[in-house]
Amino acid sequence: MSDDIYVHGHHESVLRSHTWRTIENSAKYLEQYLEDNSRLLDIGCGPGTITIDFAKRLKKGTVLGIDIAEDIIQKARIASEEFGFDNCSFDTGDTYHLGFADNTFDIVHAHQLLQHLSDPVAAIKEMRRVVRPGGIVALRDADYGGMIWAPTDPKLDEWMDLYQQMTKKNKVTANAGRYLFSWVSQASFSSVEVTSSTWTFSTPDTRHWWGGLWAERIQKSTFSDQVLEHDLATQNLLDGLSEAFKRWAEQPDGFFLVPHVEIIAMK
Repeated sequence: MSDDIYVHGHHESVLRSHTWRTIENSAKYLEQYLEDNSRLLDIGCGPGTITIDFAKRLKKGTVLGIDIAEDIIQKARIASEEFGFDNCSFDTGDTYHLGFADNTFDIVHAHQLLQHLSDPVAAIKEMRRVVRPGGIVALRDADYGGMIWAPTDPKLDEWMDLYQQMTKKNKVTANAGRYLFSWVSQASFSSVEVTSSTWTFSTPDTRHWWGGLWAERIQKSTFSDQVLEHDLATQNLLDGLSEAFKRWAEQPDGFFLVPHVEIIAMK
C-alpha cells in the first residue's frame, strides 16, 4: 500500500467539505461524457458524495468508489444505503496498484487526489491501464498557490506558506493544478483536453462555511498534528491562523477563490 501521508486526514471539518462535493460543483466538466451504461471508477472517493451522484446519472451502468482509508469507505457505504442503488459500491484500494484487469472501465475519475500523492505520474499511468481504449481518465485538482482572497491579511499569507511547507515535507504538491497537464502528458494518452473552473466563496453563508471549516481544520485536523510534529508551527501560531479565517468570514466584502484545473484524457 502507499506510504503517502494525507495532509488533511478525515476530521469532521475535512469531511464537511468533502460531503459538500457533487457533480455540479466539482465534476461539471465530466458531465457530457456520462452515458447511462458507463462503467466508472472513482478513485480517492472519500465519503462518496460525488460517487453517489455519478450512480444517480449512470442508471444502467456501474459505479465503484475506492479509497485507501477503510473508515471513510464505511461512511460512504452508509451514505449510499440511503439511496438503495444497486449500481454503486465502495471498497478500499491503492491508487498505485489498482486491483483490476487492463481495460476494465469506461471512465476513471479522481477529484483532488493527485495533490496528495508523491508520484502522481505513476498513479495516472495506473489509471490509464484500467480504462478501456477510447475511454477517459478525468482529473480535477486545486492549485493552492493560485488561491486569492480579500481583504488581505498577513495571517492568511502565513497559513498559505505553512501549508506549502507541510506538503513539501510530505513530498506532495499543493499547487497540483498547474502541473496536471504536464503529468498527464507523460502517460501516453491519445488526446488530452484541459479546462479550468473555480470555487468562489463570497456570500455570508459561503464565507462562514469555508472560513469556519478552515478555522477548525487548522486546529483539529491531521494538518495541525503534522505541522506541530515537524516543528513548523506552534499552537499559538495555529490559533492565530484559525482566528484569521474567522475574521475573514465576518467581512462583508470577504471573497475567496479556489482555482481548479480539469483534464479529460482519452486512451
